[in-house]
Amino acid sequence: MPRLHALPAVLALALTLAAGSVTPSSATEQAAPPRDVVLVGNSADGTVSFIDSRTYENLGSLDVVPDLDEVLAGMNPIRRAAYEIVRQQAGGDKFVDDAHVSPDGRTLYVSRGNLGDAAAYDIASGRQLWRTHLDGFKADHAALSADGSTFVVSAITAAKAQTLDTATGRITGEFPTGTYPHENMYSPDGNRIYNMSIGVTSLPKALDALKGTKRVTVADAKTLKVLRTYTFDKGVRPAVVTPDEKTMYAQLSYLNGFIEYDLEAGRTVRTVAMPFSAAGAALKPDDYPQNSAHHGMALNGTHDKLCMAGTIDDYTAVVSRPGLTTDGFVHYEQGALPYWAVTAPGGTHCFVTLSQRDEVSVVDYRTAREVARVKVGDFPQRERAGKVAEDALAGLRR
Repeated sequence: MPRLHALPAVLALALTLAAGSVTPSSATEQAAPPRDVVLVGNSADGTVSFIDSRTYENLGSLDVVPDLDEVLAGMNPIRRAAYEIVRQQAGGDKFVDDAHVSPDGRTLYVSRGNLGDAAAYDIASGRQLWRTHLDGFKADHAALSADGSTFVVSAITAAKAQTLDTATGRITGEFPTGTYPHENMYSPDGNRIYNMSIGVTSLPKALDALKGTKRVTVADAKTLKVLRTYTFDKGVRPAVVTPDEKTMYAQLSYLNGFIEYDLEAGRTVRTVAMPFSAAGAALKPDDYPQNSAHHGMALNGTHDKLCMAGTIDDYTAVVSRPGLTTDGFVHYEQGALPYWAVTAPGGTHCFVTLSQRDEVSVVDYRTAREVARVKVGDFPQRERAGKVAEDALAGLRR
C-alpha cells in the first residue's frame, strides 16, 4: 500500500509534468538574441542603415528626418539663414552626423547635423520620441554612455558639448570645448568624456592661426567638470585612446598620416606620414574635405592594430602597434572618399565608409584585405557598432 505522506509530492510532480506537456517550453518562448550591427549614418539622405556585422547584409534603414519640412518651416529667419550658411559650408545637406543605438537595441539616437538638433526614434515603428535643439546652429559628433542614459553631442558653433537625458531629450548639462568641437568619446571605464576640436574649417590653411583653439578636452562624465586639456596646432580629427588611457592616436587637419600622443606627458611621441596617392598628392590643402587629409581611425579588439581611412588617397591602411608598421592597404576607386572607420562587434573587422560611392568597405584586420562591400544610402559617413533587438528590425525600410 503506498505511503500516504508521499502523495502530495507525487501529485506535485504529476502536475508539473502535466503543465509542461500542455504549455510551450519557456526556452522556445524566449526572445531571439539581439543582432550585432554596424550603424551607418547616410548624411545626405537622412537615413541610418543597419548592417549585420557578421553576414554584412544590409538589414534596412530608418528615416531620421521624417519631420524635415516641419523643422524647416518652424525656423525663425535667423536660424534659417544660419541653416543655409552651414549647409553651404558643409557642401550640401548633411542631416545625419552621428547615430547610436540604446543598450536594449530598441531606440536610435541621432545628432542631425545641419538641423542643429538631436532626436530619438523607436526602431520598430520609426516613431520620433523626442527632438531637442542644441545651442548654436550645428550638431556634430555624439557619444552614448554605456548605460544608455546620456547622449553627448558637440554643439559645434557654440564651442561646447551638451549632454541629453535619453529618456526625455532634456539637456542636462554641458562643458566648454575648443573651437568647433568634433568627436566625443567615453573612456573605457565610462568615467570621462574626451572631446576633440578642429577649429573653423571654412577658413583657408593660410589663416590657420585664426581658426581658434584646437584641443582635446577631458571632462568628468558625471559632473562635467573639465579635468584637463591638451592643445594642438592643428585640428584634432578622429582619434582612439588606448584602454589604459596613456596613449592617443589621432589624425590632424592637413596631416597625411597620424600621431602617437602621450596623454600622461602631454606630448607627441611620433608622427607617422602615410603615402600619398597620385590624386591625393595633386590636391592643394585647401581642397581637402573639411581640412582633413585622413579622416577615420579605429582600434581592433585586441588593441594591437589600427584601421586608418586615407580620405584623399582612397585607401584603408591597417597598421600594427606598438611598432606602427603598415600591414597592408586596401585601395579604392579614385574619388571614393573613405571618410570614417569603426571596429565591428567581435573586434576582427573594420568598416570604412566610402562616402562618394554610397558603400561601406569591410576590411579584415588580420589579412589587411577587403572581404565585402555593402551598398548603403547617400553619402555614408559616421558609423557606430551596437546591438539591435531582433523584433525591432521589422520596422526598417528595405
